[in-house]
Amino acid sequence: MKICIVSDSHDRADALAQAVREAKAQGASAVVHCGDVIGAQTLRPAMALGLPLHVIHGNNLGDSMMLHKLSRGSGGLLQYYGPDARLELGGRRIFVVHYPEYGHAMACTGAWDLVCCGHSHVAGIERVANVKGTETWLVNPGTVAGLAAPATWIFAELDAMRFEIRRLDA
Repeated sequence: MKICIVSDSHDRADALAQAVREAKAQGASAVVHCGDVIGAQTLRPAMALGLPLHVIHGNNLGDSMMLHKLSRGSGGLLQYYGPDARLELGGRRIFVVHYPEYGHAMACTGAWDLVCCGHSHVAGIERVANVKGTETWLVNPGTVAGLAAPATWIFAELDAMRFEIRRLDA
C-alpha cells in the first residue's frame, strides 16, 4: 500500500491538494495528515481527489468542531482523530502525533511499525531503536505549506517500508 504523509498545511489548501494529487498519481490510496490543518476548508480540495484522509489537529487547532462536522458528513472519506491517531493501513501499525518528541517516544515503545509526526517543519526519515530490540520508522514530512522551510511531504510504500521526501513543484 502506498500513502501520502503530510503535515503543517496551515490553511494552505492548494499546497495540500497538490501533494495529494501527486501522491494519487503515483498510486497512493490514503493520506495521513500529522496536524496543523487549521480550518476544515483546507481539507476540501484534497477530499475532492477521493483518497481517504486520516487527520489529527496539532497545536494550531483551528476549528475542531468544523473538522468533526466535516468528518461526520464525509461518508468515511475523512477520519478526524483529535490529538493523535492509531491506524492500521496496509497491514502496518501506525501512530500519528504532531510533536516530534512524542513521536520519538512512541517509536521507542516498539508497539508501532511506523510513527508519523510534524510540527518542526523539518522533513526527516529515521529508524529509532526501541525497547523490543528492533527499530521503528519515524517520519516527519515537514511542512506541505512551505512555511519557513521547503514545501515537503512523504511518499510511503508500506509493503516495503520505503519512504521518500518529496518537494512540491512551485
